[in-house]
Amino acid sequence: MKQLLLTAAMIGALAAPAMADDGYLTKPRHHKNVTSSVPDNGDQNPYAIFVAPASAGKIKKDDVLVDNFNNAKNLQGTGSTIMIYHPDTEETTLFADIPHDLKGCPGGVGLSTAMAVLKSGHVIVGSTPSTDGTTATKGAGCLIVLDSNGQVVSTIAGKNINDPWGNMAVIDHGDSATLFVSNTGFGVGAPAAPDPVVNKATILRIELSTAGKTPVVKSQTMIASGLSEQAAKDVFIIGPTGLALSADHKTLYASDAINNRVVAIDNPTTLTGPGNLREVTKEGFLHRPLAMVMAPNGNLLVTNGKNGQVVEINPASGKQIAAQWLNADKAQVPPGSGNLFGIAMKPTGDGFYYVEDDTNNLSVSE
Repeated sequence: MKQLLLTAAMIGALAAPAMADDGYLTKPRHHKNVTSSVPDNGDQNPYAIFVAPASAGKIKKDDVLVDNFNNAKNLQGTGSTIMIYHPDTEETTLFADIPHDLKGCPGGVGLSTAMAVLKSGHVIVGSTPSTDGTTATKGAGCLIVLDSNGQVVSTIAGKNINDPWGNMAVIDHGDSATLFVSNTGFGVGAPAAPDPVVNKATILRIELSTAGKTPVVKSQTMIASGLSEQAAKDVFIIGPTGLALSADHKTLYASDAINNRVVAIDNPTTLTGPGNLREVTKEGFLHRPLAMVMAPNGNLLVTNGKNGQVVEINPASGKQIAAQWLNADKAQVPPGSGNLFGIAMKPTGDGFYYVEDDTNNLSVSE
């Protein structure tokens, strides 16, 4: 696929240690499809990607788990499957097929970008469910906890959880873990024309004990509120999707899709309530920023929702260093629009996985 490299002037400066701008995306890269994400039941629209940190049950270290948001009829919020790709054998198998009427998950099951695989072997995945593919019938959803063999062991629901949506940021100690997940369902109803923007999305910190067979929630703390969200007929919900932690865990970065920017929350592990949102960068190469991950050089990689590019950002300076085409499907305008979503670094650091919704594939850039 043809590659496009762009260089931007600094958009903003923040008081933080300088980072090298030897862009992760400025080296020539090869993009290729790795595997289909479609299981036997026909689920489609791959959303979440997570690389396994350890081996347990069906999961081998460095396996790649991918979930599906749509069912075989392409109805959003109805996908129920998680696929697992084994890089060592290049095989792809079904990890889990979760019942749509799962008890303890309000509204049912529609697997979102909120997914994590823990060192304990547990898999935690968000449900942002619908019965007809629109937010008119959406439920509050939940976080679904599975064991390492893909069996549901519990759900996490309640007043703090309403459509867990964005890819999780995780601090994993093995016998305990801290999860950060965005919620985009508060105050969102049936899509209208034009769809109203509601400033009620949140980011929740969840502390878990993972030493037993069933993880135990020790605490839940809302560390951000008032983020923008919007019901949308074409993409279900637009809201904060990407979450990424700095290496020292002192800053949590979030993609604010509606406002076309990336924001930061300081001291996310110790906040006792909603913190201030600090703008890192806005507009430029960003076109509805979605999933986000931190590259080995300390820069952020963010996928675009309105074209098929990934954008590299220096979070210390706010400088947008480069944008690179991952998907240039001309069937969409702009090319690749709506095709990118999840992103995850390869364990070796020399590339990253991403999903392409137009072809229902897990792909890699290396």
